[in-house]
Amino acid sequence: MTNDLNSNSRSGYRSKRKKTNIVLNSLIIVVLLLIIFVAYNIFATGNDNASPKKESTKTEQKENKDEQKESETVTTNDDGSVTDPAAEEEELSEDAATSEDSSTSEETTTPEEADESQAVVTEGDGNSNVIKATENPAWQPVGTSQSGEHTPVYDESSADWQEMLNAISYATGLDKGNMTVYWLGRDRSTTNGSFGTVASKDKQQKFNVYLQWVDGQGWKPTKVEELAELNQ
Repeated sequence: MTNDLNSNSRSGYRSKRKKTNIVLNSLIIVVLLLIIFVAYNIFATGNDNASPKKESTKTEQKENKDEQKESETVTTNDDGSVTDPAAEEEELSEDAATSEDSSTSEETTTPEEADESQAVVTEGDGNSNVIKATENPAWQPVGTSQSGEHTPVYDESSADWQEMLNAISYATGLDKGNMTVYWLGRDRSTTNGSFGTVASKDKQQKFNVYLQWVDGQGWKPTKVEELAELNQ
């Protein structure tokens, strides 16, 4: 009888202990899972916070490099003014281009001096206002910046007007700065011709000048009449 009681007591104790072990093991697993979950969240949040900082550092480094590069290309002079080599280079290029354009313009508007030995001079008859008339086959067109089909333009601000004055100056020897234009218009006696009356500022030299347009080459003087008086 006593042996049966002891056997039942040991069996109950073992069963109870087994249940206790199961509960403890379950709690240990839950705690481990919680620890893993918390640790994962901590590491994940730390990485998210670290990325913007890294990107921010890269941006700052790039900005510092740009500022350093800009400071290297700008020079401060003794007088406190700032010199930008890039701007200076651009300025020099523009000056060179302007100089080249100016040189080209002079070449196209200043033909070679005509051979005066070929000039045909006709003296006036004394009854007209013309002292003498000169026609020189050696005269050349003075050049032009215009292209395409040409129509004379009698407007002082036009390129055509300025090129006509170049031709008149070339034929008469009067400088444009010492020239007064009394008339400049179409010469109706010919196609694509112009006629002008000019004089020096002191009116000591007075001329009628006949011009002819040559396609692609500009205005060419054809005849110059030296005048006794200006018919105004």
